[in-house]
Amino acid sequence: MRYYPVNAELFTENRSRFAARMEARSIAIFVSNDEMPSNGDAHYPFRQSSDLFWLSGIWQEDSMLILFPDHPDPKYRAVLALVRPNELKEKWDGRRLRAEEAREISGIATILWQENMASLLQQWIHMADSIYLNTNENDRRSGPLLTREYRFIQEVREKYPLHGYRRSAPILRALRAIKSPAEVALMQEAAEITGATFRHLLGFIKPGVMEYEIEAEIYRGFLSRRSPGPAYESIVAGGDRARTLHYIANNQECRAGELVLMDFGAQYGGYSADLTRTVPVNGVFTKRQAEVYNACLHLHRYAKGLLKPGLLPADYARQFGEEAGKVFVGIGLLTESDLKNQTPENPAFNKYLYHGVSHHLGIDVHDLGPRHEPFAAGMVLTVEPGIYIEEEQLGIRIENDVWITADGNIDLMKNIPITVEEIEAVMNK
Repeated sequence: MRYYPVNAELFTENRSRFAARMEARSIAIFVSNDEMPSNGDAHYPFRQSSDLFWLSGIWQEDSMLILFPDHPDPKYRAVLALVRPNELKEKWDGRRLRAEEAREISGIATILWQENMASLLQQWIHMADSIYLNTNENDRRSGPLLTREYRFIQEVREKYPLHGYRRSAPILRALRAIKSPAEVALMQEAAEITGATFRHLLGFIKPGVMEYEIEAEIYRGFLSRRSPGPAYESIVAGGDRARTLHYIANNQECRAGELVLMDFGAQYGGYSADLTRTVPVNGVFTKRQAEVYNACLHLHRYAKGLLKPGLLPADYARQFGEEAGKVFVGIGLLTESDLKNQTPENPAFNKYLYHGVSHHLGIDVHDLGPRHEPFAAGMVLTVEPGIYIEEEQLGIRIENDVWITADGNIDLMKNIPITVEEIEAVMNK
């Protein structure tokens, strides 16, 4: 990877946290993601299973992790299985991890080759009463693709029908939602790379620039700062296109008098940043643009102030919605009558803000985390209110990443320009 090595203690601690929640005499098995074919003999860039990465730090295809805390031989309580390096394959596709390298990355002493795993895995499963297997239980998951995890589940259940089976996903959802200081440090570095890239963009954007040229500068900014690249598809949406939440075509011209909304974030050490800023193409907000922007910034700060341990997500959304209604009245989008006639199922502000205000952030941009349990210290969430006005062909969103702690929130992006004055000052420097 391009980034500096991550301390293996992070992954060792993660495995210990998971093993502490396993039942006695149980074994947990995790497999890597598939290599995804595109056309001909080509493949899309490999993306590791987030859970396997969280537990091992390994970012290589055809990997397997086995955790068996009660194995009588200590060397088999954590095992990492990799594909044996092949000289011919490496000439075509690049170098594969050696055993010692995998030990340094993962902190796992026992590294085995996949070719030797069938008989060993059978012995270990015979010694266990229960088997933990993993599936993608991210609530946003969609699509019918039968991934390697699901194929592996079918194989194991057919071969060992009398074992008890357990889900790893609920444990991982709870554990991955609470970030350790080491994880937050990686996310802070991703945020710093993202912020430095944004500052560069403020001096690059001008009337006539194409959205894809801005996207190219984002990618260059990330790679030049040791990031492997974007944590997700960058959104660069000028003018009315900013009202399309997941606009990624990025193929239009940015014109004077318009705003350009940019939603992008670097990946670093396997972890993600997620920033959104909306700036004037010509470097100066109009009076109306500034009014709407400041209203959005007020909501951003208001939401940030609400986040604290013990707050239920539903109460967070309700309190934010009440404030959004008042703010939208203040900038002429709603009337007091609109607020009076709204219902809890259809709040008036939804006409101009039709997405959630926060989501969990971590290895995945939409990371694992409970949707109905109180916020807890250690969680990292985005705060990203927006205002989208079809009648004015205007879309504004402002987003930072916030770490909730017992002593108050820490904004990982607090040093990135955010106010009208800060943005204009940098753009016109």
